[in-house]
Amino acid sequence: MVDVGDRDVATTGLSDPDRGREPAERSAPREPEPRRGLGVQLLRVGVSLVVPVVAFLVLWWATDLLRDAEANRIIVVGVALLIGVLGVFGLYIGMDRVVNRLPARAQDAVRPFVFIGPALVILSVYLLYPTVNTTILSFRDANGEGFVGLDNYVDVFTQEQTQQALVNSLLWVIIVPLLAVAIGLGFAVLADRLGKRAEAVSKSFIFLPMAISFVGASIVWRFIYNFRPEGFGEQIGLLNGIWTGLGNEPVAWLLQEPWNNFYLMVIMIWLQTGFAMVILSAAIKSVPDEILEAARIDGANEFQVFWRVTVPSIASSVVVVTTTIVITVWKVFDIVFVMTGGEFGTSVVAERMVTEFFIFQNDGKGAALAVILLLAIVPLMVVNVRRFQEQEATR
Repeated sequence: MVDVGDRDVATTGLSDPDRGREPAERSAPREPEPRRGLGVQLLRVGVSLVVPVVAFLVLWWATDLLRDAEANRIIVVGVALLIGVLGVFGLYIGMDRVVNRLPARAQDAVRPFVFIGPALVILSVYLLYPTVNTTILSFRDANGEGFVGLDNYVDVFTQEQTQQALVNSLLWVIIVPLLAVAIGLGFAVLADRLGKRAEAVSKSFIFLPMAISFVGASIVWRFIYNFRPEGFGEQIGLLNGIWTGLGNEPVAWLLQEPWNNFYLMVIMIWLQTGFAMVILSAAIKSVPDEILEAARIDGANEFQVFWRVTVPSIASSVVVVTTTIVITVWKVFDIVFVMTGGEFGTSVVAERMVTEFFIFQNDGKGAALAVILLLAIVPLMVVNVRRFQEQEATR
């Protein structure tokens, strides 16, 4: 038996760098790294202080230049690209080098906050501050000066125009997501049964409206709903063209209350169906074929397989798509503003908020509507975040 003190290198568990070395080489102490001079240390500290100051001055100059209406537009665009693109990379690289100069323990503790810090600052400036300021403004008068307490909120829930906007928004939130998700799910199931090329073509056409802005879609549908009274020329609207072609009188579709609200909802459904279809189609494709085959072997028909196997398997995706569309619908403004301007009983909360702010110059009431809109959206965002966390936890 070999004594412990005389064990071979292979049996002593020496690290790889020590293998093959002579005992004298292993026992020789390593030379200490040369110490940095005081001048080098001061230079490092100076650079660490000078770089942020210079960066701040450059950003200050760039901000003044971007706000200068008489500055050369080409130079302004170049500076904006330089600061906006390269500046971000320079910011993170500079902060990373500063963190690398800290002690090892401090680096791990500080680095996450350094990288998330700019995002938190931007969110605070552009999201948190406006939210707090709008909430405070909602308790003030039309000029945003005198304190009026809850008067603006009382007006929102008691005046006929805002009551109608609230009711219409609730109808939008119920009808649009329900139909958009249902139609999108139906298209996803049908497209999944087509060949690859036919599926790609059909999905492209159904998803195509998502590439159009709300304003662009509204203009397209204005031609569909267009109505010309007698004596003002031929009907150019698609619906009236079909309707009059069948021997009927032309109809002013957007003036028919309350049905005009549903005519406007059709536009949003048309836009959001493609989004629902794409997400739900991907979820359906992720359902294991073994489960579907097992259900068929047990005697389930295709209808039962869909409702009892496919739908429960994609329930989380359905919830995410639904809540996303609901949030979008709560904020709808463009469609109503372009199609009817909120008149003829079609006003919604977001449209009413913009009207109070910019047309009636009532800052207090407009802010109150904005706060109500925020309070309606926050619970939906919480649901989305929780569903995302649950999905991450199951992976």
